[in-house]
Amino acid sequence: MTPADRPWEETKVTQNATQTVAFIGLGNMGREMAHHLLRAGYSVNVFDLVASACDALVQDGATSSLNVADTVRGADIVISMLPNTPDVQSVVYSRDGILANPPRGKLYVDMSTISPEATRAMALDLSSAGIAMLDAPVSGGPIGARNAALSIMVGGQKYAFERALPFLKAMGQTISHVGEIGAGQTVKLCNQLICAVNIQAVCEALALGRASGVELEQMREVLLGGSAASWMLDKLGPAMIAGDSSAGFRIDLMLKDLRLVLEMAGQKDVPLPATALVTAQYVEARAHGEGSNGNQALFRVYDRMTGQDAVRVMDAGIR
Repeated sequence: MTPADRPWEETKVTQNATQTVAFIGLGNMGREMAHHLLRAGYSVNVFDLVASACDALVQDGATSSLNVADTVRGADIVISMLPNTPDVQSVVYSRDGILANPPRGKLYVDMSTISPEATRAMALDLSSAGIAMLDAPVSGGPIGARNAALSIMVGGQKYAFERALPFLKAMGQTISHVGEIGAGQTVKLCNQLICAVNIQAVCEALALGRASGVELEQMREVLLGGSAASWMLDKLGPAMIAGDSSAGFRIDLMLKDLRLVLEMAGQKDVPLPATALVTAQYVEARAHGEGSNGNQALFRVYDRMTGQDAVRVMDAGIR
């Protein structure tokens, strides 16, 4: 592979306030990502359906608009970070959306995790208006967004990737062009499959260790020293053990991603039995009111299956 094939290794983030970014979607991750673009020296115009979500960014130097059309019109690049496929489709197809109001730079980067099939359809429609689209979903969660340490997997045409790369470098640490449009979403969904099954494996190990009377924190430390070590065991294990379900990456969002995985697997006739099982457990967690809690709340499914949910309640009462 020649240096020409690795432009991401050569390109530096351009700090240029004359370049304007339109950023749409200021949730837990989007607002952090937009902040990094401001810090990199870009002019950033933001939009979110919740107007108050723009306030902190405006205080830091961003501008805000009242609709998508006004946000994107003068932008060199449009970036969206939204919850689900219909949200992105609305940004593209609505009356004040990108298709009807092409941005100046004719470049759109969607960093949401959505359907690969819908992504390809939107890219085709946008191309008819001369707008290049990249799908660039991310891994790393709110912590990665806060630290500009996201892994960004990008699908789309190479020239569009090279144009977007300086902006992406302001938000991420590992940035990879993985193929044609939709490939970014495919790689991200494979990432989510591995994450969810790993979370389930950690839950099962902790449930078995607990039932056998092992001290769980000590067991976790031992496992981290061997081949069972994983990010999930390291970062989510302590919260599982402590019963801390505070939101990071939410159960609702992971369930959305797993449903997209199974939808894609159905289209490709690929059996995913482990994914189907963990998806059912996420459905159970959501049915018990865990949707807004973090991924570690999946361990409560095992609390309920083993009768430990009552024990946790009693312990909490004693404390």
